[in-house]
Amino acid sequence: MSAAKPREPAPPATTFAVLGYGRFGQAFADLLVQAGHRVRVWDPHADVPAALAAASMPAAVDGAAWIVLAMPVPHMRAALLALRPLLHAGQTVIDVGSVKMHPCATMDELLGAAIPHVGTHPLFGPLSLARDERPRRVVICPAAGHPQAAAHVGALFRALDCEVIEQDPEAHDRAMAMTHALAFFVAKGLLDIGVDDGLALAPPSFQGMQHMLAAVRGDAGHLFAAIQRENPFAAEARAQLLAELERVHRQLLADSDGDSLAIPAPPA
Repeated sequence: MSAAKPREPAPPATTFAVLGYGRFGQAFADLLVQAGHRVRVWDPHADVPAALAAASMPAAVDGAAWIVLAMPVPHMRAALLALRPLLHAGQTVIDVGSVKMHPCATMDELLGAAIPHVGTHPLFGPLSLARDERPRRVVICPAAGHPQAAAHVGALFRALDCEVIEQDPEAHDRAMAMTHALAFFVAKGLLDIGVDDGLALAPPSFQGMQHMLAAVRGDAGHLFAAIQRENPFAAEARAQLLAELERVHRQLLADSDGDSLAIPAPPA
């Protein structure tokens, strides 16, 4: 993992084709517009503002320097198959999904050496953008055959005031299974048993949990199943967590020594 680099001067305004106008696609399009870029959006299933809407996928892509794949991961292969005849080597394709192994492999397969492409995962969402929370981070997963494209993508995100972290797709998905996927898993369990951020009697120790619940629901709660099923390491992480919680539960029932159940302090 490389160290984050300082913010770079904004590159000249350029044209982006954003394919997909769900909650993140909309937030990312707004971020690009605020940064002074030209944005054309194609999503036949969404209500796209007239100022951004392209009449068709070819109209969105024609003349765009950047192609942003913001559709759900299961739809990406079909979108790339439709896109491929429209693309040329002067364009760069990025995806913005929360898993990287499958999207990166699909781009490698269908775009290959001919079309520059980079996997990215912005570690922010609509709610955190609206709150202007910092630091704003993004993971990029460079394609082996396109190192220059990865450098350009890194410069783009740093100009959007993001800290850039480089990882390979497998390392990214393993890390997200133990963080992103588990956070959503725990949040869903808490919400399903009636624990929510509206509780009147919430001690300070619960405030961090309240923030997590709000972030999960506000940024991407609708993507719960996708985050769990599309990350190849999420099931293993959930099983580990459940096994450990069951062990602690049984230890509590057994009236074990309290010292052995203490939550360890953070390292000095």
